[in-house]
Amino acid sequence: MTEKMSFETQLKSLQTIVEQLEQGDVPLEEALKQFKTGVELSQELQKTLDNAEKTLTKLMDDDGNETLFEQSKKIESKPEDDE
Repeated sequence: MTEKMSFETQLKSLQTIVEQLEQGDVPLEEALKQFKTGVELSQELQKTLDNAEKTLTKLMDDDGNETLFEQSKKIESKPEDDE
């Protein structure tokens, strides 16, 4: 179910579940179902964020090789020697 929903839809569903559970007037069985669904949504959202972070932290160098963003940032910020 959660694989087909967009990130935004999953997040909105999770927020709705949290709001309903915080109100405290959900019957126990329904609360347990919602909690389980919320945990699953949370895990899917975290996977999506982790994958996005991995994608964004990779860059291609001049030779077409992937390099981590932090490494290239450090290389670019090194002062050049005037020897």
